[in-house]
Amino acid sequence: MKKILAFAGSNSSTSINHKLVSHIASTIANHEISVIKLTDYPLPMYSEDLEKEAGFPSELSSLLEKIQGADGLIISVNEHNSGVSAFFKNVTDWLSRIERNYGEGKKVLVLSASPGGRGGLSANQYLSGALPRTGAEVVASVTFPSFYQNYSEEESRINDAELAETVSQAVDALLASL
Repeated sequence: MKKILAFAGSNSSTSINHKLVSHIASTIANHEISVIKLTDYPLPMYSEDLEKEAGFPSELSSLLEKIQGADGLIISVNEHNSGVSAFFKNVTDWLSRIERNYGEGKKVLVLSASPGGRGGLSANQYLSGALPRTGAEVVASVTFPSFYQNYSEEESRINDAELAETVSQAVDALLASL
């Protein structure tokens, strides 16, 4: 049984990316899967001066330990102004400072959801391109457009059959890679 860590790159209490990653995690059987919220690991805005003065926050070490303890990752990123959110970028900045290759050996499914028609495409592309530089292997990536039309919270299911199949195939690719 492999360990999978799932989280969203959002700090919103109503994050659709967290809802998506939680739903997907709930569909995976025969693996140890943990869903976390990055807001449980509060980090100050990264600066070189702060790192020199105070070192690494203890929350950062805890988050790194969770990532390093997983065989696979499911990350769903939100998009702000055609990029990843400042919140998520800050988390990855800190991670890369404490351990340059924090993704070493990790198989990753990258997701992005948005209420719009592009499904967070720019943020998805950014993360899919950045993760290999940390040693991670992106095995699949999926954009999830029009979240409120394509996902039913009441029924906890993806409404669009084609999108549901795409997500299912991406999850299968992750699981096969572990």
